[in-house]
Amino acid sequence: MKKRTKIIISTVLVFIVLAIAGIFLGALYLYNFALNPKNRKDVFTKDSTAVSRSETSGKAKENPDWLKENSTEEYMNSNDGLKLHAYQVQQKKKSDLYAVIVHGYKGNGLKMSSYAKRFYDMGFNLVVPDLRAHGKSEGNYIGMGWHDRLDVLKWTNSIIEKNENAKVVLFGVSMGAATVMMASGEKMPQQVKAIIEDCGYTSVEAEFKKELKTAFNLPSFPLLNAASLITDIKAGYNFKEASAINQVKKLKKPALFIHGDKDTFVPFSMLDEVYNAASCEKEKLVVKGAGHAKSSSVDSDLYWGTIKNFLNKHVTNN
Repeated sequence: MKKRTKIIISTVLVFIVLAIAGIFLGALYLYNFALNPKNRKDVFTKDSTAVSRSETSGKAKENPDWLKENSTEEYMNSNDGLKLHAYQVQQKKKSDLYAVIVHGYKGNGLKMSSYAKRFYDMGFNLVVPDLRAHGKSEGNYIGMGWHDRLDVLKWTNSIIEKNENAKVVLFGVSMGAATVMMASGEKMPQQVKAIIEDCGYTSVEAEFKKELKTAFNLPSFPLLNAASLITDIKAGYNFKEASAINQVKKLKKPALFIHGDKDTFVPFSMLDEVYNAASCEKEKLVVKGAGHAKSSSVDSDLYWGTIKNFLNKHVTNN
């Protein structure tokens, strides 16, 4: 009887060890799949749920080469020692208006050329960073906006060091939108006048939880918890703390929240979550019929008209 009990206990222990090992191998795969910049696959690809890199990057088709042809390049070091890169464009006539324009997941600054040209035409000088581990910036992991928020603030401070009269707006699309929302909860210089986010997610945890379900039909527990732990060990942040919704609760600057009502990648429902969490002066734009990061192309007049009116109210004429 004792021998049989020992066999049962040993078998159970083996199964437990194998299960734990399987969970952590799966979590390590998820980390490498989603956060390793060397992985060139599109995001969470599975049949009809596939979302291409061009969609998550924030890239728009209008004026794709304008930024490359009109910018200079600048480098700075992040707080943790990475060499970061950005494209900069100065107005021909002196202007105190500046826009920091932030790209999305697995994109780069050049893919924001269309947005950059629009802000330039409204009189803004431009800083268009490559987020860490993207474009020409160094980095061994994708920060999903969390560590990037401090990089964006450092680029912002570099503007103010050169022009203390600067009026700065932070603008981002997709992961870039989450980045500027995450930055908004930090102590910001008074020269930052407004935040504009287009289809940003509420938190890394919520976005990955949704993707595990829709793309792979997997529950978040325990795989997502293990992947978050691995990310904390390897990258220094976890999925729960990387929260845009918690950061916008502390936002004091005026904010414009934009989302397409046909977005299923970063669900449209996340718009109201971040909008309702913000207690600052705020506006909301819903673009009918727009999927993920498509609002500017689906209804360009509404999109840019709303942004221009918002900027005139809070930045340009302020």
